[in-house]
Amino acid sequence: MTSVSLPLNLRVAVIGAGPAGIYAGNILNKAVRDAGGEVAIDLFDSLPAPYGLIRYGVAPDHPRIKGIVNSLHEMLDTGSIRFIGNVTYGVDVTLPDLQARYHAVIFATGAIRDAPLAVPGIDLSGSFGAADFVSWYDGHPDVARSWPLDATDVAVIGNGNVALDVARMLAKHPDDLLSTDIPDNVYAGLVGSPVTDVHIFGRRGPSEVKFTPIELRELAQVPDVDVIVYEEDFVFDEHTLALAASNNQVRVMTRTLQGWLAVPPTGASRRLHLHFLHAPVEVYGDERVEGMRFERTTPDGDGGVRGTGVIVDYPVQAVYRAIGYHGSALPGLPFDDARGVIPNDGGRVLAANGVAISGVYATGWIKRGPVGLIGHTKGDALETITRLLDDAPGFTAPVGPGDDDPILSLLTERGIRFTTWPGWLVLDAHEKALGEAHSSPRERVKVVERDEQVHISREAVLS
Repeated sequence: MTSVSLPLNLRVAVIGAGPAGIYAGNILNKAVRDAGGEVAIDLFDSLPAPYGLIRYGVAPDHPRIKGIVNSLHEMLDTGSIRFIGNVTYGVDVTLPDLQARYHAVIFATGAIRDAPLAVPGIDLSGSFGAADFVSWYDGHPDVARSWPLDATDVAVIGNGNVALDVARMLAKHPDDLLSTDIPDNVYAGLVGSPVTDVHIFGRRGPSEVKFTPIELRELAQVPDVDVIVYEEDFVFDEHTLALAASNNQVRVMTRTLQGWLAVPPTGASRRLHLHFLHAPVEVYGDERVEGMRFERTTPDGDGGVRGTGVIVDYPVQAVYRAIGYHGSALPGLPFDDARGVIPNDGGRVLAANGVAISGVYATGWIKRGPVGLIGHTKGDALETITRLLDDAPGFTAPVGPGDDDPILSLLTERGIRFTTWPGWLVLDAHEKALGEAHSSPRERVKVVERDEQVHISREAVLS
């Protein structure tokens, strides 16, 4: 970390209270204080609660992944970083508002849109983006309370962890989710689902999936759900064999998948089918999804796949695309729509002419694209904060109102019902109490409605 002469009262705004924003704030706070400086960090989010995709983008039956919340909680609970929720950047506050009140602004807004799948019929009724479905089953306050679960046969397109999450949530019996924080409306919706078969499709072979071993092995532990793989999908060339031989994670997953070939179906009431070497061709149907068409592929010897000309159809009534996320443009900032990121150099946001915009930075998926796990997010935040500290001596001092808390004064003046960390602690305790009071005690029951979250968060703190 760079050692610099810092402004005596450095003020920084971070937009986005997911892991990327929290890690950036924590790294900055420690670096400045270790150097003998002072820093005030405000962490903004459009949602009333913190944690971003950890709260609203991870399947509820993943307690190990959600354990990350514990470390994020510790970072915010010290009081060194101030959480300000229910504030939408570009609506409630603008970049000029922030530049007038902070030395620097860091954008950590992530990527929450589904990447497009450009095949005919993808817009038919019954075709969905995985991100929207994940938001629904995680109780995101800005999505509908119901979801159209009326298909017996479903296709999930993608070979990453999100595809596995979506497929598992569709196939899993709802009662097996009652020990999690699944919202009541989601449980009720899943109870009515008639699904029997969920098919997961990937363009490449079993040695080139983007799953993690833990996620993959969890499929075989879902009660009353058979995992089915197909011998004809296990085609290897020198490249894929070498990949499995040189990478332990790939070797473990390939061995796991091949092991399932020898496991006969148990007669479970639901089935998860894993298909490899299938390239999407089209979604077909008149007014709604009636099936999905694929071309069989085969390894091309150079690390990719090529089409074989063999076309196969699967009669499904719903399609979920889980081929990745895509960032969204932010008001007042440049944006690379093709990559879904804010153009930047190591975290320094770049204007259209390629020159860094003074005091404006990016970190996380909106900086590098939606790739990598939590460990990558930490390293990414470190790079951005290093750039910020290099630039700190040249920052322009904020020239906003002279009162002690100019940003809260502005939000109050505009009538924004912002939430705070003490308010989150109240909401957190409330959700856990709802879980304990449930007929079958649960970890928590999420409060879904935005207004209710805001009311609970503000009432106890401000009364």
